[in-house]
Amino acid sequence: MDSRTRQEDRAANDIAMDFVRFCRRRRRVGWPELYDEMCLVASRGLFRGWGFPELAEHGIEFGLSEMPRLAGFAAQIAREEAERRSRLMVGVMAPAALPGPRPTLVAAEEEPTEEAESPQLLALAT
Repeated sequence: MDSRTRQEDRAANDIAMDFVRFCRRRRRVGWPELYDEMCLVASRGLFRGWGFPELAEHGIEFGLSEMPRLAGFAAQIAREEAERRSRLMVGVMAPAALPGPRPTLVAAEEEPTEEAESPQLLALAT
């Protein structure tokens, strides 16, 4: 297999992945319901205006022999989404510093000193 064929295969796989992602975003379901959504999208030309013939030109076919390939793409996309979701949840659930009352520099029952009456310290106390 030469490099040109590999590049074409990679491009076809990228387009197929984009198609499956598009269908999954439209309807968040698992396999085989996603297959039904892919057929609907293809029949209406909702992905880039492509119907069944155009999708077939780009390596996306709906025959029985192609189902394992499409199911594999769907599984890979579901894994990617799950990983992305778990990374987001780690960020959301990470502890954060909560805003609290600001510290004041007021001495309790002491004689005011020159330091306590300085403008800098008084500004922090307010």
